[in-house]
Amino acid sequence: MNEHDFIATAQIKIDASLDIVWDALINPDVIKQYMFDAKVISDWRVGSKITWEGEWKGKTFKDKGKILEVKPKKRLAYSHYSPLTGEPDIPENYHTVSLELENVRNQTTVMLTQNNNSSEEAKKHSESNWLAMLSGMKKILEEK
Repeated sequence: MNEHDFIATAQIKIDASLDIVWDALINPDVIKQYMFDAKVISDWRVGSKITWEGEWKGKTFKDKGKILEVKPKKRLAYSHYSPLTGEPDIPENYHTVSLELENVRNQTTVMLTQNNNSSEEAKKHSESNWLAMLSGMKKILEEK
């Protein structure tokens, strides 16, 4: 088994429209509320850079990546690298994070995958973090 076999997944249903959930994925002011207070910078165009800056467990971070796919209200994908991993900044150490949206009767399901986890343990850790992030998004959007 190689690292590409360890794909983290997380899924959540949110009582909100596609418009509201899509906005939550690309609006830096909303992202900051559920993504561990991270400041996200991107123009959300394929090929553009994306950065996340903030503090995680007492450590300052500046993660980075590239926007890989944008299909408004359907799919968003980007690469992601975090120096906090201690791994070198080389293509092999980037994850691809994909988010797919599906809406049924004003309830939107967000399905997230993250590839390139180094082990089953790393996969489970990623799943836990992503589920916490998605749960935070759900809480914020359903309180509106």
